[in-house]
This record gives sequence, structure tokens and C-alpha cells, in this order.
Amino acid sequence: MSDKLAEIMAHKRQEIAPLLRTVTEAQLARMDSQLPRPPSFAAALRRPDGRLAVISEIKRRSPSAGAIAASANAPEQARKYQAAGADALSVLTDQKFFGGSLDDLRSVASEFAAHGPALPCLRKDFFIHPVQVAEAREAGASAILIIVRALNDEEIKTLAGAATAAGLDALFEIHNEPDLARAVAFGAKIIGVNNRDLAIFKTDLALTERLLPQLPAGIIKVSESGIFGAAEAGRARRAGAHAVLVGEALMKASDPAALLEEFRNA
Repeated sequence: MSDKLAEIMAHKRQEIAPLLRTVTEAQLARMDSQLPRPPSFAAALRRPDGRLAVISEIKRRSPSAGAIAASANAPEQARKYQAAGADALSVLTDQKFFGGSLDDLRSVASEFAAHGPALPCLRKDFFIHPVQVAEAREAGASAILIIVRALNDEEIKTLAGAATAAGLDALFEIHNEPDLARAVAFGAKIIGVNNRDLAIFKTDLALTERLLPQLPAGIIKVSESGIFGAAEAGRARRAGAHAVLVGEALMKASDPAALLEEFRNA
């Protein structure tokens, strides 16, 4: 694990410690049966027209980019993305490093519930324990993030089982071949290659080009980070990506719809 990722995970373990409680798969399944069904994240990433899907991210800042859009209003940004034609959303809920909160996800889900239709939302955070999965489901998420290199095998197994029980998809994030092998071994149905190395903040799309072709058929393939225009989107698509996850470029775009179309036409 990189130094920065290790720092983030150590903080996250400390942050969630007061919230920890036993959360069983049976409890999550009951919760799932009692709550409104969120739209499918996985289905949104396989466009019927075969073009590249875009997961548009709501992100105020990051350790690598610094401030991006510090005053962004989450539901307003979600509506802007929806109007632009986004296929799905990624909502950062980490406060310390990314300036987000679980309330951002709740407010986005509430906006969609009140005015519809809803886009599927990935809760983008550093998952460790099923209590975070329960929070995600209650807040209206359609999917959670599992960062393979940040977790041991037991944690991955537990989170994957919790997501399934809660009716959520899981995006398994990888950065190298050992991550890839572990994600596949745990039955990942959606795998994203993070092109950014958190150890040195270097972004390299060659990671997508190297790793995505190695994934078994049937897995939904996502390229994350470093997608700013048609050139990068085209490289991801040629490597086999079904979708790209884009935050900084879309948060800064004066015309998100034009940029989304540029990605799809790459």
C-alpha cells in the first residue's frame, strides 16, 4: 500500500471506530427489502449503444489536485451532470481528504427521489467495515467502492458479501496485476483501474492499457483518473473500457454536456 493510501486508511479506521457495530448479511438483506430499490449501477455502465459510459464524480478537492470546486453543491452538481447525459454518479463522502460527506449522498438521493428520475450513485469512500455498507444503502447508493490494495482478504470477502446482501454493486479498484488477481478471485463483476498512483501522485493511462485487457470476459471494465478529453477516453476505450470515471475535468467544465459527448465520441 502506498504511503498516502496508508495514511488515508489509518485515518478512516480511526474515524469509523466509534460507529462500529455488528452488521450481518441477514440484517443488510432485511434493510434492502425495506428500502426503495436504487437503480442498477452495473446496468448503467453497459450502454445499449455500445458507446463509452461516463461515471461523473462530485468531488470538491483531492490530495493530488488540491481544491477543485470547494463550494460545489452536491444535488445541484448531480442535476447538472444528469442534464449533461451522465450515465452514473460517483459521490465522494470522505471529508478529511476530499471535502465530501455522507450528507452529500443523502441530498443527491433525496433530490432524485423528489424530482426523478434517479441516476445510480457510487458511494466513493474508503470502505473497511459493513457498517459503511449499511450507511451507503440507507443514504441511497447503488454501489460501493472496494480498494483491493488497501484491504486484506477477509475484509474484501466481508465487504463483497455485505454489498451483495444489501442489494448494492461493488466497484473493485485495482492498480496492478496482484490486485487484479485478487479482485477476480473474489468474484468481482465490476473492476476499475485507478491510473493514479497515490504513492507519488503520478497518473499513467498505460495502467489501463496494460490491465484491462487481462480481465476475464464478462467483467465490466472501468478506467479511473486522468481522463480529461477525447485522447484519454479513446485510449481507455481501445483498451476495452466500458466506462470511465471522471471527476476533476467535469467539475471544472463550463459545458459538461460537450465534454461528455467528447468522451463518448473518442
